[in-house]
Amino acid sequence: MLVPVVLAAALMNAAMVAASAVSTILTADELGSSLAGVPNTAGVLGTAAGAIAVGRWTTRLGRAHALRLGYGVGVAGGALTVVAAVGAPVVLLFAGMFLLGAGNAASLLSRYAAGEAVPDSRRASAMSAVVWASTAGAAGGPFLLAPSQSFASALGLPEVAGPFLLAVAAVFGALVASTYIRTVHVAEQPAQTRLDRPAESRRTSVLLAAGVMIAGHLVMVALMSAVPVHTHHHGDGLGLLGLMLSAHTLGMFALSPLTGWWIDRSGPQPVMLAGLLLLIGSAVLTTQSGAAFTPALFLLGYAWNLCYLGGSARLLGTPFESKVESSIWAISALAAASSPWLYTLGGYPLLTVISVVLAVPLLLLVLRRTAPRIARS
Repeated sequence: MLVPVVLAAALMNAAMVAASAVSTILTADELGSSLAGVPNTAGVLGTAAGAIAVGRWTTRLGRAHALRLGYGVGVAGGALTVVAAVGAPVVLLFAGMFLLGAGNAASLLSRYAAGEAVPDSRRASAMSAVVWASTAGAAGGPFLLAPSQSFASALGLPEVAGPFLLAVAAVFGALVASTYIRTVHVAEQPAQTRLDRPAESRRTSVLLAAGVMIAGHLVMVALMSAVPVHTHHHGDGLGLLGLMLSAHTLGMFALSPLTGWWIDRSGPQPVMLAGLLLLIGSAVLTTQSGAAFTPALFLLGYAWNLCYLGGSARLLGTPFESKVESSIWAISALAAASSPWLYTLGGYPLLTVISVVLAVPLLLLVLRRTAPRIARS
């Protein structure tokens, strides 16, 4: 069952990248540059809402059916974006991006389906494969934008409709791939966190993992949202900005298989601890302009990866999967909006202080739970 999960995630990410990129251009042409960010904000909010919906469908129908419903809603959203691109009111674009967010939520939550498809000893590795595949889809999607415009022109449609047609095709491909996912109900696959541990200890462990995931994402988004402003203030060109963003993206996803192997070997706790330590260290490094800045962004990306996959491994099979995912995306919108404003107030030193204040308490809690295990080993 792992192959269709991975394929669907890759296709959905390709669809999201294609639609997000061109929706900004279409909105700027229709409503002006000041509102160009509205469709992507709708996509983020749709992902947050979609995560809750997919979680509820999972409880009622099983994970496979829930993923199919999520991708199906994404297909409907993609169709609305095409209608908007060929001349319908632009409000349909916003609605379409919101519904595409539900498909995105299904893609993100499908990592838990991958974890349930393999033996316990390889669960984290399977989840990391989905995260890595999502990157492949996101990286490959942009290369199809120009051909999709030519395809739309050949059909007599506006060129801007091409990427949206690409998005519909990719989401539909994800839906088809999801039909090959075997139904696994959450209650049938208890997570490792439930085994041989008191209920209160399990709950504390799960809540701590959720906190690590949310804090890691919040810090990453806050620091990265200020990067374009930072480079502009320092007179750096778009070429250097692109290099910085690529280094960060590489850190986020390229080492996912290594993270999965580490979790399967040592458990989530040491990985989350390393993620928080790296999160604090990379945040501090961002205060150093010059040669250290780009490596700091790479390390920030990998810190997120450790926090995200380490926490996900702990949440597998619990009712918190979709709730945490929804919180992550809702917080993303808040962090992205407030980060440039905070940067203008105090630059990266202020953002770093906020990051450390968020991460240190969690670091101490994780360390407290990890230290006895290290001592026993």
